[in-house]
Amino acid sequence: PSPPALRPKWQELMDCGRELLRYLAEQVPRIYCLEAEPCPQEEELALSLLLQPLEYFLFGEDPHVSLEKLQQSGASSQLCGRVFKEGETTYSCRDCAIDPTCVLCMDCFQNSIHKGHRYKMHTSSGGGFCDCGDLEAWKTGPCCIKHDQGSTSALKLAGLQERAQKLFRVLLQYIADMLVWEENDILPAELQPSVKEDTYYCVLYNDEHHSYDHVIYTLRRAVSCSHKEANTHTSLIDKEGRRAVKRGTYESCQQAKRLIQENSEQISLQPLRVEILHSAVMAHQSFSMRLGTWFQQIISSSVGLRQVFCQVALEPSPTAGRASLISRLMLHDAKLYKGARKIIHELIVCSLLMETEYKRLFAIEFTKHYKQLQKDFISDDHERSISVTALSVQIFTVPTLARQLIEEGNVIKVIIDTVMEMLSEHLDNNNRFHFQGYNSDKFFRIQVIFHDLRYILISKPMIWTNKLRTQFLEGFRTFLGMLACMQGMEEVKRQFGQHIEVEPEWEAGFSIQMQLRHILSMFQDWCASDEEVLLRAFKECHSTLMSCCNQPFHGEATDSYMCKHILHARPYRVSQEPVTVHLPVSRLLAGLYIHLCRTGAIVHLHEYVDPAHCDFAYFAEHPLRCLVLAAQVSAEMWRRNGLSLVSQVYYYQDVKCRDEMFDKDIIMLQIAASKIDPNDFVMLVLQRFELFEVFNGSCSTKDQELLKQWNRLTEEMLHLFIIIIGERYIPGISGVTKEDMTMREVIHLLCIEPMAHSSLVKALPENESRETGLENVISTVATFKKPGVSGHGLYEVKKECLQEFNPFFYHYSKSQRSKAEDAQKKRKAQEGCDKALPPPVPPPFSQAFSSIVQLLRCDVLLHVLRQVLQKAVEDTTTQWTEAMVQRAMHLAAQALLEEKTQLEANNEDDVTFDFSLKARDIGSEHGKSLFDFLSKLKGLPSLEAQKDMIQWTLQMFETVKCLRVKSILSSLILKPPLPQNIQDKEKAERKRKAEAAKHRQKIMAQMSAMQKNFIETHKMLYENVPESGAQGEPSAPMVSKRRVAVGPRRGVALIEREVLTCILCQEEQEVKARAPAMVLTACVQRSTVLTQCRGKGLPKAETYNPLFMHPDLAVGTHTGSCGHVMHASCWQKYFEAVQNTSRSRLHAEPIIDLENGEYMCPLCKSLCNTVVPLIPLDPLPLHLESAELVGQLLTFPRWIEIIMARINGLKAATQLVDQSQPDFRSILSFGVEAPKKFSDSIGNMLTVCATTVYRVGLKVPPNELDSRVPIMSWNTCAFTIQAVGKLLFSTPHPLYLFFRCVYSHREYAILLSSTTQFLLALSLYSNFVQVGLVLAIPALYQEETVDLEPSAISTAYNHLYLLHLVTMAHILQVMLSFQGETSGENLACGSDDGLMVTFPRFRTDAPGWYVADQVRRGIAPFLRCAALFFNCLTGISPPEELSNTPVSSDSQLEALCSYLALPSNLFSLFEAHKEVVSQLLQRYLFWLLNFLTLVVLRKLAHHANRLIDLPEDYSTLLNQACHFQCPKASDDERKHPTLCLFCGAMLCSQSTCCQEQLDGAEVGACTAHAASCGAGVGMFLRIRECEVVLMASKTRGSTYHAPYLDDYGETDPQLGRGNPLHLSPERYRKLHQLWQQHCILEEIVRSQEVVNVMFAFEWQML
Repeated sequence: PSPPALRPKWQELMDCGRELLRYLAEQVPRIYCLEAEPCPQEEELALSLLLQPLEYFLFGEDPHVSLEKLQQSGASSQLCGRVFKEGETTYSCRDCAIDPTCVLCMDCFQNSIHKGHRYKMHTSSGGGFCDCGDLEAWKTGPCCIKHDQGSTSALKLAGLQERAQKLFRVLLQYIADMLVWEENDILPAELQPSVKEDTYYCVLYNDEHHSYDHVIYTLRRAVSCSHKEANTHTSLIDKEGRRAVKRGTYESCQQAKRLIQENSEQISLQPLRVEILHSAVMAHQSFSMRLGTWFQQIISSSVGLRQVFCQVALEPSPTAGRASLISRLMLHDAKLYKGARKIIHELIVCSLLMETEYKRLFAIEFTKHYKQLQKDFISDDHERSISVTALSVQIFTVPTLARQLIEEGNVIKVIIDTVMEMLSEHLDNNNRFHFQGYNSDKFFRIQVIFHDLRYILISKPMIWTNKLRTQFLEGFRTFLGMLACMQGMEEVKRQFGQHIEVEPEWEAGFSIQMQLRHILSMFQDWCASDEEVLLRAFKECHSTLMSCCNQPFHGEATDSYMCKHILHARPYRVSQEPVTVHLPVSRLLAGLYIHLCRTGAIVHLHEYVDPAHCDFAYFAEHPLRCLVLAAQVSAEMWRRNGLSLVSQVYYYQDVKCRDEMFDKDIIMLQIAASKIDPNDFVMLVLQRFELFEVFNGSCSTKDQELLKQWNRLTEEMLHLFIIIIGERYIPGISGVTKEDMTMREVIHLLCIEPMAHSSLVKALPENESRETGLENVISTVATFKKPGVSGHGLYEVKKECLQEFNPFFYHYSKSQRSKAEDAQKKRKAQEGCDKALPPPVPPPFSQAFSSIVQLLRCDVLLHVLRQVLQKAVEDTTTQWTEAMVQRAMHLAAQALLEEKTQLEANNEDDVTFDFSLKARDIGSEHGKSLFDFLSKLKGLPSLEAQKDMIQWTLQMFETVKCLRVKSILSSLILKPPLPQNIQDKEKAERKRKAEAAKHRQKIMAQMSAMQKNFIETHKMLYENVPESGAQGEPSAPMVSKRRVAVGPRRGVALIEREVLTCILCQEEQEVKARAPAMVLTACVQRSTVLTQCRGKGLPKAETYNPLFMHPDLAVGTHTGSCGHVMHASCWQKYFEAVQNTSRSRLHAEPIIDLENGEYMCPLCKSLCNTVVPLIPLDPLPLHLESAELVGQLLTFPRWIEIIMARINGLKAATQLVDQSQPDFRSILSFGVEAPKKFSDSIGNMLTVCATTVYRVGLKVPPNELDSRVPIMSWNTCAFTIQAVGKLLFSTPHPLYLFFRCVYSHREYAILLSSTTQFLLALSLYSNFVQVGLVLAIPALYQEETVDLEPSAISTAYNHLYLLHLVTMAHILQVMLSFQGETSGENLACGSDDGLMVTFPRFRTDAPGWYVADQVRRGIAPFLRCAALFFNCLTGISPPEELSNTPVSSDSQLEALCSYLALPSNLFSLFEAHKEVVSQLLQRYLFWLLNFLTLVVLRKLAHHANRLIDLPEDYSTLLNQACHFQCPKASDDERKHPTLCLFCGAMLCSQSTCCQEQLDGAEVGACTAHAASCGAGVGMFLRIRECEVVLMASKTRGSTYHAPYLDDYGETDPQLGRGNPLHLSPERYRKLHQLWQQHCILEEIVRSQEVVNVMFAFEWQML
């Protein structure tokens, strides 16, 4: 029946559900799973027989009409809800997003106000959805233009809501039943078909244990399929989660299942999951999946329909004990295959999460089943992105919803209870975690749960209710219970005797600590937002800490005496007893205490915690032990405990963990120092550092190892006191803000060295929103230095901020401290200042911590400082170090600064801080006061580096002393020394400058003497150099007159004796024709740099004739060299050695292709595949008078006659026809000579070079006898010169600089001129014509019995007349090309003989100035190439104008004409040779017009190729990638859109859908495109990865930085940082030059050499 006919039948029935299911039971098996593979007809039949009847029933009329009515009613949602696919680009606004999880899709971002804000770009892992329209996700601009406050309305179609409820209830029940159905061969009773077929499917399911190759191998052996079929099966299994690999009887499927499991067990311990399903079961499950996508389409059309769906999905089940439909699907999620999961998740997102009320109800359901869902996820093997638990981010990050879940469901307790239940197996007998032997995969999945806790806490409440306080504190207590299990875990004990045998497990504990890092700070922020909650939380934390029993004391308290002070404390030796770095409860207590001080709630603390129970010494005990452990590890006392402990201490102080570990321990010690007697505190620290007896004088030893440890521990202890006293940049400890903290961090990082923005971000701690606060402060403390063509932008600290530098900054590592100190001392030395690095003036402590400064004046610390300095003064070498003295002086400087600050702010009577007085008085009677020791340190040679700091400290003593003297008389007495000090300082400065000037003078004198000595030693080098002045001036005009490279007035090349050094044997040899060959390294490669028809390749190599070059220059052959020279024999030995060595390295992927003769240049490591022999340049001297006499006889008309006669005669001779030519030998009468002879070595090297060009250029096997070998050599010479010329035109450099670029081709071209082949016919490309004619014409002088070649005079006229002829032909081409563009009708051929030749009568509508300008523009590239060619050929230097004049100037054209012996008015060539060339050019023009189309004529004017234009904003490219549709795939799965920078084609790379056959092998889209577009060379921009890929063959490729930089001058591969990116013209220009200079292949090889991996990336599949 038709869809409209079924509608009334179903509506009439009371229970339409049963009738509907009966209909599906009959129809579904007839549509789905009828073949082994899904057929295209399935979708058509499903639409017509299944979905359309459902739509007719739902809407009661034509569904298209109803949908249009719904759209017109405006019942659309203001929420976007676009579900992100894997790899899709998302955007987050750093200014407006409530948290980093709030993201926008590409379309919404482009149409929102956030495009102009600070945003980040990231690649989605799939599963999330766009938050556009969510008012709680954004501070401002919650909606884009498209979703701006969409209206909602109820369903207005008659009966639609009732029908929707009936239909949705039946269909959603059907989907839930079929997807959770666990019977493989039977169906529910209501879906039993009338006829049951005996057809089954063997279904293979996806898992994460087996690799692609494993599954392919198994399928090929089990079901006997081809590799391609197995690859297709495997790809679909990975994508959809399951795949039917066989269809047949039950027995055949059972056999296939057994074979699959047996073969997979041979590879992995766990077999593949295989099930046998009846075809009807498969059919109904397939249709239920299709219904899921149908539901998404239907409910997206109307808010009312979506609300009905949500109501049906969440309504309780009528069956007792059964959950709602959506809960059933959630609870069964881990058992579903990947495709079903995706459908269900997308259905939840586009329905329940799009409606506020239903989102709340769903969140309650989700929280109710949270523990079970997480258990299922942990036992599952699929990634979290395809688990229903991933939806937690969409629920818990909504602020109102999160607080509601805390109040009603206590979600914090639920989450933590779930974690504790999962981790309970790792609890030891002391109820502490112990992770030895844990399962890493399961542990990783458990850690993911912490993300949900972070989501819940991401937005702290502004208003607290009593219920919220109660529930939050209940969750907080649960959290403290978990922290109590971490307190003291993974304890270590120092190993004595032998090294530890098994490294203990430590990564698990630190991974949990990293997960809790932000959670701990967020709990503290939540507590700090309400005073009552903060105080009650501190009470709970205090109670938990006091109940912890980790690492207890084992001895009774004893009394210790020092400096008349007694410490009553229990002993504990960190070096002998257990200790741990995990103290989260202690550190949380310290954090809460700081918040109490910051908010002022500390005044009420006594109401909640009894002060008698606040044992601050006990609070600080474990953090102090941890710091001592770090100090002892630094002193190498724990070497035998292995790397695990070193790693723990490293992470303890690293930026990833330090804010909740090391920093909190310092804070706890500061808290204790502020509450305990200063002398008691210092003695306690001395005891824990095990230095009490050392400084008490009751312990001594001669053990050098022990003394070294004591010295190192003393350094660490003094550093700890520096930190406790000086580190006050924490809100609560002083009056600073978080911005001040960040500013100080940045200053100290930049004091190490200038740093990039990304390096600064990595070195700064992130908050819960992944922000460091760097952007808020960086402009205040640093200046930005923009990057160049390479590298990245750097920040440099401002000079005025350097006064904040503290050499003992507590976040410096040992290496960073050393670098920073060296950098600042170097800076001060350059500025002429002393090298003292005093402590900066710190901010004052807050009231609660103000007593910490009393540590500086306490007797015990002064005693320690005196002891340190005394050991240095007495020079007991083994008992002190420079670092100890440096730290002691720093502490003294801190004390003096504190005293100075107090004296300046208060009267002396009010100041009790008396460090300077005690430092002078204590021990002064024996000359052993601190001040006395400091004074004596000045003279110690071993402390020369600290001399300035010692002087600064002594001056500070004097300054404080002056401040303490109050009387005027004393003031008058004490003030005069100050000017004296200034005067002494100025005198010393003048003395220093005088010494520096004297030193410079001495160095200059030495350099002058060395220069004179060099000139005397190498007089020969300077004999031929003209001196400046009158002697050199007369020679200048003579040289300028002779700078002509063509014709009888050709100048003489200044040829010097050329002696070169072999880079291999380092022996020198002069380049001679008869000597052994010297060769240049060279690389020959195919190129499309000059192509005018991209994508067109060469014809078949076997039949292709390179004699004629087509005007589109499809593919050329380029030869380049790095310029390094070797003996031919040395090169041959080196090449053989490279081959032998490379073949022996079977374990590594070869970088070079030995089969194609590749090797690396021994010196610069450039890639080469041939060598070019060097030949001395022949000066070819000309006698001007003789040349002029010959010119009177050998006129241009006579030369043409002679050439034609010689050619015709040679043709007749080859055809064995006796036709005597009157002028056959006239060519010889104008001067011949014997050809030059070259050594056999040079000839062999020439053969090697020419054969390589032939092999690479035509892609054929080498064949020395092929007549195309010399022609290909001429072609590569012409192509290379042309490429250089094009590069010259696009680069703003003088022409002369490029004459050196083709130096290697000069000898090459001269050598080719001796070949016996010739080229006569004109090609359309003048440069190739010119090179071929010039190099081939000597062949006309050959005789049968004797070898001859033209003399210098004959050669000069041959070159001149050939250049004139080719120049005139090229001018005609230029005329035709621009006429073809403007007025094609003027190209008709007339009868007037002079029309084609005489330009004043050339028929054109263009004005004369336009014609002249077009000809000038068109002829300039040809003349540039001609100048390069004749410079290589003759060695004559070009005029000065070519080295000074910009490329586009008119004066350069005149200089080119002068150099090439051409008239400045090129049209005069036609007038001068009108009668002679008229007929030749007319025939040539007739051929052009009759055999070439207008399109080809226009291509005669070649344009310079450039890389495509890229948009300035990278988001534009991402937008293009977002809308990219693969031309060969119908799905919307993740693709890798890749842009070809040569032609702009968008490709689908690294995907099986677009693979092609190339030379009999499967290759990816980029490899195939590069073969046609760039002759195997490619440059692609992978848009979503933001990186450039360079390709040079099927197996060669490398990545390269994209030409896009962020505002900080840095690239962003993989969009890791996500900052906005903008095009860098300089970087893009560098990429362009890399292509134009044919350096892509070299760049790839260099990259592969640097990053040589065992298993190379399969570039051919890109």
